[in-house]
Amino acid sequence: MISAKNIKKSYGDLQVLKGIDLEIKKGEIVSIVGPSGAGKTTFLQILGTLSRPNSGQILFNNQEVSKYKDKQLAAFRNSNIGFVFQFHHLLPEFTALENVCIPAFIAKVSKSEAERKAKEILRFLKLEHRIDHKPNELSGGEQQRVAVARALINEPSVIFADEPSGNLDSENKTELHNLFLSLREKFNPSIVIVTHDDDLAGLADKKLTMKDGLFLS
Repeated sequence: MISAKNIKKSYGDLQVLKGIDLEIKKGEIVSIVGPSGAGKTTFLQILGTLSRPNSGQILFNNQEVSKYKDKQLAAFRNSNIGFVFQFHHLLPEFTALENVCIPAFIAKVSKSEAERKAKEILRFLKLEHRIDHKPNELSGGEQQRVAVARALINEPSVIFADEPSGNLDSENKTELHNLFLSLREKFNPSIVIVTHDDDLAGLADKKLTMKDGLFLS
């Protein structure tokens, strides 16, 4: 479903990615591990169309999205991609329900339909009793589950997660790990996870190790 071909990225004289290839199937969970500075997050941002490579191709279902103009790319991203980061990036002035609805509003979904979908996802994530709470009223694990719900609201074909359990205690980490598996069962997105967490990486169908801007064979 997703194909990255010969992806290279440099910042000045620093070559961060040195020609990476990757194929990701529909519904597949892929983990990317490796030392800090290996290029994992840079590659994830390019896969997720948040950043552009200096050269190479990113294809979704054989569409070369790396050639899209910024506005077209933003619309594609909103409709097809969900993101979960180490820090949840919830807007503090909005409730859990409102935070989850934001990507749907951007996609011009009606308020009633966005709230219906958001409540359904929050119920699946066992947060139905927290929908009117603001982020500072939620635990770390609850905040991250709200961020997962927000990533799911537009029914993306892929979820990109960058150190999603990096800010959680061991109990919440285990819960989040199980959640990723249950997400695939219910929603069937492809999931790409950058992580230092060996337990989370081990849940993936495919575990890749990156070092110095390349995957180790």
